[in-house]
Amino acid sequence: MNIDERIEALTMNLDLGIREIEALRVFQQQTTKDIESLKLIVQQDAENIRALVRIAEIHERRLTAIEGDDQ
Repeated sequence: MNIDERIEALTMNLDLGIREIEALRVFQQQTTKDIESLKLIVQQDAENIRALVRIAEIHERRLTAIEGDDQ
């Protein structure tokens, strides 16, 4: 392999490396957006769960009060 062929091979490898780095950068950006979206979904789910717990506590108090009245 002469020097020109080596330079050509190195150039091709460099070009491939640059493309891979760009693809990884795009993937990382999308992953970051996906994580932010998931964080918002998890926060909303947590709020909904807390609301359901409050409702269950209210119903539990009502049932306890009703049972206390019956006895």
